[in-house]
Amino acid sequence: MTETASRRKFLKGSALAATATAAGTLAAPAIVKAAPVTLKMQAAWGGGIFLENAKSYVDRVNAMAGDALQIELLPVNSVVKTSQMQDAVHRGVLDAAHYVPAYWYSKSQAASLFGTGPCFGWSSQEVLGWIHYGGGQELFDELMGSLGLNVVSFFNSAMPAQPLGWFKEEIKDASQMEGLKYRTVGLAADVLLEMGMSVVQLPGGEIQPAMKSGLIDAAEFNNPTSDRDFGMQDVSKHYHLASFHQSQEFFEVTFNKKKYENLSPELQAILKYASEAENSNFYWHNTRRYAEDLVKLRDEQGVNVYRTPDSVMAEQLKAWDIVVERISGQDEFFAKVIESQKAYAKDVMNYLNLNQPDYKLAYEHHFG
Repeated sequence: MTETASRRKFLKGSALAATATAAGTLAAPAIVKAAPVTLKMQAAWGGGIFLENAKSYVDRVNAMAGDALQIELLPVNSVVKTSQMQDAVHRGVLDAAHYVPAYWYSKSQAASLFGTGPCFGWSSQEVLGWIHYGGGQELFDELMGSLGLNVVSFFNSAMPAQPLGWFKEEIKDASQMEGLKYRTVGLAADVLLEMGMSVVQLPGGEIQPAMKSGLIDAAEFNNPTSDRDFGMQDVSKHYHLASFHQSQEFFEVTFNKKKYENLSPELQAILKYASEAENSNFYWHNTRRYAEDLVKLRDEQGVNVYRTPDSVMAEQLKAWDIVVERISGQDEFFAKVIESQKAYAKDVMNYLNLNQPDYKLAYEHHFG
């Protein structure tokens, strides 16, 4: 083949290839990206560390979902009051909420068992274990169905036991608590009523003003950081850590069920597994902050910090027994949840109690 013929063959082939490419380009449909999904989530928190925790969950979802989905976080009372948040998600007024089951337990006393129930020797982490691997999530979904609520919920951020709280004097005996007007929420109200207290259920931001004005005599919220932010150290100098009234609790992130089911399986998975990831972050982040703020309360603001006497906590356990027996006799589902929890706690805590060394022994060895 001559050089000229070879060159003609090459040019002809190039022209055919270019024509085919152009045809393919014209035939290919234009790729249109789907509009991103935006979910509006209201938090039960107006500020402080719990709003930081809500934002941390939202940030995880947004980072993983990218352009496909974004959650817009709204602070407390942005659209509805805290007591109306679950109904707002159910109706689709809100797409999602970040709160705790104790804030809507008036619909069902069994709701408190998913966060602020009796202590069977377990911590919040083991209660979350029951939710994920002991049938708890299925029981919660059954409760939502029985209440006719159009929601899907995930749980995260296992909290340490809540302090007994702030009093006008050191509590050395349960008899000192009789007749005191005390703030708490959920089933803890029933327990402390059983112990002779007068219980007032108030949102977090109203606790300090209520104690300052004398509306209440004593109060708890959740942890040293939030308590310090509320200014509880300005109305009391007697702070009691450790209690069984709310010895385990965690956050609930809830979504409108129809909205959730319209998402792709991948986006549904992101909402779920971001919740599990935030569970670890909460422990690492909040434990450090609580420890630091407890020291500030004691050393900088003159607060007397005590561990609640075992005798007081023993009376709390007795009060829990009475409350659980009474409600179980009135509510079959409540009794069903209690039975499931006890079965899980009996096996899991048997192992943990046998296996866990006494960490306090090691702490005192090093720090006295």
